[in-house]
Amino acid sequence: MRVLVTGASGMLGRATATGLLERGDEVTVLQRRPSGLPCAEVLGDVADPAVVGRAVRGQDAVLHLAAKVDVTGPWAEYVTANVDGTRTVVDACRTADVGRLVHVSSPSVAHAGTALAGVGAGPADPARARGRYARSKAMAELDVLAADSPSLAVLAVRPHLVWGPGDTQLVGRIVERARAGRLPVIGSGAALIDTTYVDNAAAALVAAVDACGPVHGEALVVSNGEPRPVAEVLGRLCRAAGVPVPRRRVPFGAAYAVGAAVEGIWAVTGRRQVPPITRFLAEQLATAHWFDQRRTRTALGWRPRVGLDEGFSRLRTWYLRTPRSADTAPAQRPPTPSPAAPAP
Repeated sequence: MRVLVTGASGMLGRATATGLLERGDEVTVLQRRPSGLPCAEVLGDVADPAVVGRAVRGQDAVLHLAAKVDVTGPWAEYVTANVDGTRTVVDACRTADVGRLVHVSSPSVAHAGTALAGVGAGPADPARARGRYARSKAMAELDVLAADSPSLAVLAVRPHLVWGPGDTQLVGRIVERARAGRLPVIGSGAALIDTTYVDNAAAALVAAVDACGPVHGEALVVSNGEPRPVAEVLGRLCRAAGVPVPRRRVPFGAAYAVGAAVEGIWAVTGRRQVPPITRFLAEQLATAHWFDQRRTRTALGWRPRVGLDEGFSRLRTWYLRTPRSADTAPAQRPPTPSPAAPAP
């Protein structure tokens, strides 16, 4: 197929575009800076109709990952990138008669701060979603699912806490804080959370491109399907990177209060650096969030092939082979070590 991937400069977008290329698809990527991938490339802003229209023309399917994922920044920036950008992609797909649109969303669009244990993909709810990123992604998901029609099949996929070698978002920030001695466990550390190894998330998105059509008009959460206590996940990531495992514990109430105060300071001062704690982060580290994967696996005909233990091993190998400066370098998809883990 001819597939456009937006946001291919990020870890997941790059891995997904690579997966499509490896199976022989004709791939075009759209993002603001060069991706370095061996495929056609359009540089520009996903909210620019002219740029998006040029990239979408002639495509069979569009896989939309481009988004502002930062935890700080003015609300207008989230609206432009996540809401307006998604609407621009939808409009371009309609104009160009593209038949399939896979929109990459987030489980946070349906998370109101309480535990999510073994649930499916609840409806996106901008009014209850926590934080600017989650609210803007909830708005975008509602818009894109409303565009589902006989001429444009739309599928929303919500990968949950994607991580892997070269990740500067989740893994990079955890490692940086652990190295500086600023990574506590919030609450008991016993809350079960699920995560997704990057190769599994990318394979799920490739499968979604194929499934979109017969499967459409719904949201699906993607994860490894291996819930672990949050303290274990943090510890395994830290050990893989060779940094101290967090030992200090902070009660949830205290962390939440500090997060609220920090958010207020950041809003007043306009700071752009990553805050040490937010209310959303405190909730994520102290409450359960894992998901029933049966509908996702049936709908996509997909199962994760890299288990968490194998993923931690691959991460450890990457850190042993990679200079420390790469902790904060742009993510690159590493070669897959051998042997690969068998499908569960």
